[in-house]
Amino acid sequence: MKPPTSLAAPLLDIPALRNSCSSCSMRQLCLPMGLEQSDMQRLDGIIGRSRVSRDDTLYRIGDKFNFLFAVRAGQFKTYQVSPDGAQQITGFQMAGELLGMDAIGTGTHQCDAVALENSEVCKIPFVRLEELFATIPALLRHFHRMMSKEITREQSVILLLGNMGAEQRLAAFLVNVSSRYEARGYSGTHFKLRMTREDIGNYLSLTIESISRLLTKLKKDGMINVSNREIEIIDLSALKMLATGSNVCG
Repeated sequence: MKPPTSLAAPLLDIPALRNSCSSCSMRQLCLPMGLEQSDMQRLDGIIGRSRVSRDDTLYRIGDKFNFLFAVRAGQFKTYQVSPDGAQQITGFQMAGELLGMDAIGTGTHQCDAVALENSEVCKIPFVRLEELFATIPALLRHFHRMMSKEITREQSVILLLGNMGAEQRLAAFLVNVSSRYEARGYSGTHFKLRMTREDIGNYLSLTIESISRLLTKLKKDGMINVSNREIEIIDLSALKMLATGSNVCG
């Protein structure tokens, strides 16, 4: 007897589905936010994906600008190098955030980007992204919002380093990390810092000794518990008050 003809559907490309924008847990923070499914698929069609090992460089100062990079998993730091060779960290980037926007105006990257842990990025060819902007207005609007957030972040860093005392700087940094973890569905009161204390000190223009001393003080004041890179925020309200200057001590 002739076996029945199979009516089974073609096998799905499971790895491709898992790597698509629609399946990404960070899509509500990244470029696809607010897009219709069809538009999301068009965006997904231009995106490549790469893994970046811990301490590896994603791009360097002076590299030609071809791609924006959306952090899919992991964390990065960006830094510039002064003429005398000193590094100045300019930011820490988490999943759902874009890297490379600094290069849009000049055509070359203005900083180095290095992975703080084993990470994965979405590579977005900027020329093809601009083509999509012309036909997907929602994508262009969201990209402008992301650029605005980046400008606001840079302005906040200037304020942080220019007008705040050392303890207030560290409190503001911890509150910022807390809020970003919470926005990604993780605990905002118990998390692991992926950057070293030396990195934090560099970013905040403080010595590593100052960072260690201030963490100890915040622990003594009952605001946090700290064990190596593990941070538990005990009194988030007090930490926020300190960060905003409402309860500055010392």
